[in-house]
Amino acid sequence: MERNNTGAIVGWFLGGALIGAAVALLVAPQTGERTRKLLGKQAEKGRKSLLESGQDILARGRELYERGREIAEETAELFERGRRIAEKTIEDRL
Repeated sequence: MERNNTGAIVGWFLGGALIGAAVALLVAPQTGERTRKLLGKQAEKGRKSLLESGQDILARGRELYERGREIAEETAELFERGRRIAEKTIEDRL
């Protein structure tokens, strides 16, 4: 069964993008103060992006959990119906 690693892929991508942006800013010919401001802005953008991604992943996880719970309940009901039918069939034959 194939696993859905979208969250991990997004996390690695964003992490790499942030590191690349930080390195680019550090080697840029700007003053230290300006570079720090740019790094701060980029870090804030990255934080917001990670927060949004995390919220999306959490919401999807909740949806999957609820669907799994519903399937488990339906399965339990079907099993119980089958058990009752089997018991009745056995009683009728005795």
